[in-house]
Amino acid sequence: MDVTEPLFIALLIATGLAAGFINTIAAGGSNLTIPALMVLGMPADVANATNRVSVFMTAVSSIRGFHRQDRLPTHDLPGILLPTMAGGLIGAVLAAWLPVDTLKPLLLLTMISMTILMLVRPAVIAVPPGTEAHTVAQRPASGWMLLLAGIYGGFVQAGVGFVLLAVIAGSLRYDLVRANAVRQVCTLAFTVVSLAIFIANDLILWIPGLIVGASSMIGAHFAVRFAINASQRALRLFLLLMTVCASIAALLS
Repeated sequence: MDVTEPLFIALLIATGLAAGFINTIAAGGSNLTIPALMVLGMPADVANATNRVSVFMTAVSSIRGFHRQDRLPTHDLPGILLPTMAGGLIGAVLAAWLPVDTLKPLLLLTMISMTILMLVRPAVIAVPPGTEAHTVAQRPASGWMLLLAGIYGGFVQAGVGFVLLAVIAGSLRYDLVRANAVRQVCTLAFTVVSLAIFIANDLILWIPGLIVGASSMIGAHFAVRFAINASQRALRLFLLLMTVCASIAALLS
């Protein structure tokens, strides 16, 4: 299909705007963008690779916005990134060895667990603003949790944003706004590695990827404003809605 047709350009822009907003406040925007790219006739692997362009651009826009609003804590980023990226490498190795059939059950179990956690113990993730956050050094167990989150992300990728958010908020006690800001840094680090691999294997279609990416940056810009001004209750409800939607998407995939 011709990506220059106005209908397809409009589809890519609309999904990019929505995905950028969703990925900045919660996660799961790829549940919109990957199907949209596949509508253009892309194979699943090409759509997955091309989608990483918008994930990268969303993360850049989100990080910039949170930093400008002084909501991006940087003092413990190395402590958070080190176990997360180490886990990502382990997960990528596991993905090369374990059967593909294990992906869907693991994804579905993870998303249902996140949904139950949000329903039963919302205070674990919805940390009140102003709560004093801990460093990984102060909470050694959080380092192991970040490692496991990284392994999951390297192995499955889908839904890793929810897992990271749960660990960063639940273990290190960042409120949802700051936890999302830190999560975007982790996402950027993950995506740089995956983009390099996809570029090396010539799997990215740049024109649709950049169209979705540019619109996702706009969505991320408005999402940061929403996150700063919204109540914790509104953010928690939005996160719950996204986890439910991601669970349904995993079930139907």
